Amino acid sequence: MSETFTLYKLIILYMLSKVDFPLTNAQISDFILGKGYTTYFTLQKALSELTESGLIREETTHNRTLYHLTEEGDESICFFENKISDAIKKDISDFFIEKKFSLKNEVSVKSDYYRNTNGEFSVHCQVIEHAMPLIDLTVTVPSREEAETMAANWNARNQEIYAYIMTHLL
Repeated sequence: MSETFTLYKLIILYMLSKVDFPLTNAQISDFILGKGYTTYFTLQKALSELTESGLIREETTHNRTLYHLTEEGDESICFFENKISDAIKKDISDFFIEKKFSLKNEVSVKSDYYRNTNGEFSVHCQVIEHAMPLIDLTVTVPSREEAETMAANWNARNQEIYAYIMTHLL
């Protein structure tokens, strides 16, 4: 079991090493569970152990968890990449070829909210491109419900909102 469990961790590291952006828990799960490699709970245990060991870094907002490969994780996958079969590497490559644009778009759009010092909620909305914010917007609203709605709407309509702002500012 431990050799198989190690393979799951190597698959996660390999996936993160092949992209220049973080992957969400859902994206990693989509690939690994979709291929039937393991169960949801085993995958979550592998992600947890990789985080605890410092091979990946977790970034959590109210609505999702992103995973980043750390320098230590990159060194580890370089050393142990040969433990992953060519068939699994091809499956990963095919997954990224098929979904790379949508995967990157999902993680380049960020929204989160928090209670501010006035007791209201600040909603922080971003679009990230090449590790830099293309737009970085914070809006204050009076209730958690409005903050949740605004964060969800940003995720769904950010392109439209960005285009509107650029049209009216230029």
